[in-house]
Amino acid sequence: MTEFSFACTGVRADRFAAGPTLVFRLRVTAAAGARVHALALRCQIRIEPARRTYAAAEADGLSDLFGERSRWGSTLQPVQFAQVALMVPSFTGEIETDLVVPCTYDMDVAATRYLSALADGEVPLLMLFSGTAFTGDGGFRVEPVPWDREAAFRMPVAAWREMVEQHFPGCGWIRLPRATMDALLAYRSQAALTSWEATLKALLAAADDAVGPSASDPFRALTGSTVRTDP
Repeated sequence: MTEFSFACTGVRADRFAAGPTLVFRLRVTAAAGARVHALALRCQIRIEPARRTYAAAEADGLSDLFGERSRWGSTLQPVQFAQVALMVPSFTGEIETDLVVPCTYDMDVAATRYLSALADGEVPLLMLFSGTAFTGDGGFRVEPVPWDREAAFRMPVAAWREMVEQHFPGCGWIRLPRATMDALLAYRSQAALTSWEATLKALLAAADDAVGPSASDPFRALTGSTVRTDP
């Protein structure tokens, strides 16, 4: 059976993709210069948070995922990042190819919350491979790619941030139930507001007036409004 090994040599944000996408550069090696007609791969990518250190601000941002820092010895478990398929073309011995990974900025997804909490440094990733190889020199045979094939890679946080900024420049993203979205859309239409930002600012300003000066500071920071104080 042909022995395969894998290594990730780099990553970049795909600026021409329709949605947030990272492109990992993958090196595949077939032992003894074996002839490979094609390679159908499945790749699972996991974040291994225990393999890096965290600043105090990062630890605060990760508390909803892993709890208090004192508990991280038991709670800092791997986080699923992506699962993708890849068809590697014909090669002999070794080849480099792109592994395209669509991403999300949905803050309800654990991997996104984790990545958004990091200020800088690197993200420890583990890529797990399996699949089917079509090999042979004078003929054609089908072989499995063993489940124990893997590659570790430390992705720069800057690559993630670049990808997010390409598609959501200076913005965040939240997911809301359909009923809430319908209510917001109805309010926006009735108030003749031109954007979702204007809609939320109007609602925050109304809440600011309703709750009074004691809770005004967070609303004023978001809306730029002043607090009305009745005589």
